[in-house]
Amino acid sequence: MTVTWEEAGWERLAAGVGRCRLPGWDCTVGLVIGGDSALLIDAGSSLAEGARLRGQAQALAGRRVTHLALTHAHFDHVFGAAVFAGATVLVAGGLSELFEHGGEELRADAVRNGLDPRAAENAADLLVCPREYVWGPTVLELDGGPEVRLVAMRGHTAHDLVVVVPGDPPVVFCGDLVEESGEPQAGPDAVPGLWPAALDRLLSLGGEDALYVPGHGAVVDAGFVRAQRDALATRFGVS
Repeated sequence: MTVTWEEAGWERLAAGVGRCRLPGWDCTVGLVIGGDSALLIDAGSSLAEGARLRGQAQALAGRRVTHLALTHAHFDHVFGAAVFAGATVLVAGGLSELFEHGGEELRADAVRNGLDPRAAENAADLLVCPREYVWGPTVLELDGGPEVRLVAMRGHTAHDLVVVVPGDPPVVFCGDLVEESGEPQAGPDAVPGLWPAALDRLLSLGGEDALYVPGHGAVVDAGFVRAQRDALATRFGVS
């Protein structure tokens, strides 16, 4: 039995496309529904949160999640991924080492940022192994749904993944390349010199009329992304 976006506590963005904001770290999770498939974008910060998202996504789509795209490899976006059994997990190319051997690194970062140590340990132990790595622009065909574009970029991390959903309006899931509820976070894995250029490319993919969904915060428009691009260029001293 399917439910409406509102009944599930999600925000509808376009036909078959929506998102929700999770408590705690205010992460965004997206959902794109095809005729016989469903793409989830990011998976939450723990196995329990992932399980809640799995139930909500299945109720919204009327089917199991068939594809899971992870925008980058930070614990608050990937620690729920292991509960999506059978889904094709897609990440940016270059992340195989982290997903195969970086569980302890992610666990420690999660605990430093306030995740319950037991929840962090359980999620790190079951860290998902992606099935597909996206290197160049890739089209994901959802059966009976839109042709979604997956594009690997570098900025917030060395291996970010942007998801572009065509439609009226287009919807661009930016991951943490864009943040609305606070200043964009640049950790040790960021690539500051390439971040403004990544936002230029993101704008070229979505266009002026797109809805841009940040990794944290409210949905924004092209003007907000452009202003954040300029602020990042000033902050990092790049053009």
